[in-house]
Amino acid sequence: MSNAALTPRDSVIRPGEPAPDFELPTQTRGQTWRLSTALERSEVVLCFFPMAFTGVCEAEMKCVNEEMAKWGAKGATAVGVSCDSGPALAAWAAQLGLKQTLLSDMHRQVCKAFGLYWPDMNIAWRGTVVVGRDGRVKWSQKREIPQAFKLDEVLASL
Repeated sequence: MSNAALTPRDSVIRPGEPAPDFELPTQTRGQTWRLSTALERSEVVLCFFPMAFTGVCEAEMKCVNEEMAKWGAKGATAVGVSCDSGPALAAWAAQLGLKQTLLSDMHRQVCKAFGLYWPDMNIAWRGTVVVGRDGRVKWSQKREIPQAFKLDEVLASL
């Protein structure tokens, strides 16, 4: 699987722009996830986070997990995206009891394509991108590293 055709950008992708399609491995060994396939079923909330096993990232992913019914009621699926390896994400998900899909962007091509790359640390920046079923960005937000998303803001964008 290659996302080499994705074009890096310097700023976070904006509402109205087409979301770059991509495929990444999940935390489940041997499984992959593709944005365009997920959009056939629902809108998608991409929750980019810097590192598994850290406080704010844990709080955000626990919120995604605990509020799955709210995401579903709004016709959306929320997934986590980080530059951690699949095995690290699997261990973290098991430790926290996370049920949502976590995507491993180890080559950093996806976070760069969405304008959520933190070059000083070589990892994903903290941000959220809502992609409508038409493949266009409905809402996006890049946040300071210690700032978790506000659930009500994201849900309101759906």
